[in-house]
Amino acid sequence: MSYQSLYTAAQVRELDRIVIEKFDISGYELMQRAGSFTYSVLNKYFPRAFYIYVFCGRGNNAGDGYVLAKLAIEDDKYDRKVIVVNCFNPEKLEGDAKTAYQDLVTMKYDKNKVEIRDGSTFRKEEYMDLNLGELGSVFVDAIFGTGLTRDINDENLVHTIQFINFNTMEDEKQGVLSIDIPSGLNADTGSVMGVAVNSDVTATFMGQKRGMFTHDGREYSGQIEFNELDIPYESYEKLGDSHCYLTDYSDFTFDDLATRKTRKRNTHKGHFGHVLVIGGDEGYLGASLMTAEAAMRVGSGLVSVATRKSHAAQMSIAVPEIMSHGVETLDELMPLIKRATVIAIGPGLGQSEWAKLLFARVLESDLPIIIDADGLNLLAEEEQSSRNWVITPHPGEAARLLKTNVTAIQSDRFQSVRDLHEKYHGLVVLKGAGSIVTDLEGNLYVCKEGNPGMSTGGMGDVLTGVIAGLVAQGINIEWATQIGVLMHARAGDMAARSGGERGMMATDLMPYLRELANQE
Repeated sequence: MSYQSLYTAAQVRELDRIVIEKFDISGYELMQRAGSFTYSVLNKYFPRAFYIYVFCGRGNNAGDGYVLAKLAIEDDKYDRKVIVVNCFNPEKLEGDAKTAYQDLVTMKYDKNKVEIRDGSTFRKEEYMDLNLGELGSVFVDAIFGTGLTRDINDENLVHTIQFINFNTMEDEKQGVLSIDIPSGLNADTGSVMGVAVNSDVTATFMGQKRGMFTHDGREYSGQIEFNELDIPYESYEKLGDSHCYLTDYSDFTFDDLATRKTRKRNTHKGHFGHVLVIGGDEGYLGASLMTAEAAMRVGSGLVSVATRKSHAAQMSIAVPEIMSHGVETLDELMPLIKRATVIAIGPGLGQSEWAKLLFARVLESDLPIIIDADGLNLLAEEEQSSRNWVITPHPGEAARLLKTNVTAIQSDRFQSVRDLHEKYHGLVVLKGAGSIVTDLEGNLYVCKEGNPGMSTGGMGDVLTGVIAGLVAQGINIEWATQIGVLMHARAGDMAARSGGERGMMATDLMPYLRELANQE
């Protein structure tokens, strides 16, 4: 699989330095390329916009905005009005941003088509003077770039961003385009710093910022357009490995995995592994059932479920292909473990003495283990570690595993995944908007797929089954985890396209999982 590297703000700044110092490309040349690319994105998404409002800050992000404004003024193809709003005093601009501003204000232009306004002292009511009219507008956010490190609490800036956010493509006349990153979004964590521009489109360049692909970044960045600005490939080599990557299911090729190719005619069920699902305490039958069915849908040859005796018959009726076993003691569990290829434990397991008994025994096994749901809650009490398991927490479960709270987990999901990996040693999947996976070496992979419709009960149980089913077929546990997360998310996207996001249930993914499992 080919991966797109994701970078921190510091890494992108270092890349910028390398390009300027080692490859003799000036900072102003890079600014012009960035402004030009962003203007092309504007024309792609907002070709009918009559008004272009460019809100400029005081750093290089503002310089990109000034370049874009100049290009828009010079473009005779469109009959537009350009309004530049300086959110800070432009006399305090420095370096390339100052040069870009001077190039803008000293050019010749039609006073009826261009307006440069001082927005540094705008009061909330003064935004009413920016009459949007009936012809459509695009709001270009060039206020803050990746260098913002603290919350935005200046009243004027808050009003500015609130004004921009009121005008989106939802009313079909207005839209918001951010340059490089939405102002107020942390480039490293994806968290909103007090307030942030909620963009319809973000034009970003040189290095993709990891915060745009997880947590709040998924919502605030909108459609992301990326351009390397024609910098030499060697500059990325000099920067070094980012150890953080964006994964896309469409980039995956099955040639890498012999077990995913067309099956030979003389195979039988034993060739494709045996998943043992352990869960389904009293009243929690459904979770383990979904895990088991998902494992079968992605190709596992056999699936057994160890559950309460009262549930065994019901499970066999619901999905006859699943071998359901009533298990109350370790003596009843052991023969099932001996026949298994991989164990999935946690969905519907509960935290009773029965659950603790079975969980403790499973942790002693040498088999690959996928741990989810109540298995994670029990692990938080045990605090054991292994390189032979996968833990799949949502933020609440991650908080319990790290003895913290959800706010701390979500404030830096990348660091949270690293902390989980360091503490529990195995593979980690931190679920959520932009799920993050860490491999055994600590490299991070952000899932590009998925949608809000998947925010329903049972989705995590299905993911556990998908990963277990892939491991059962002989796929390396690291590969199976990465592919499983992507396959699960892609199935959710397919279900959303078919019936919409609202009302999606975890079981709606099953036919799409089977379809994806048979792609070659």
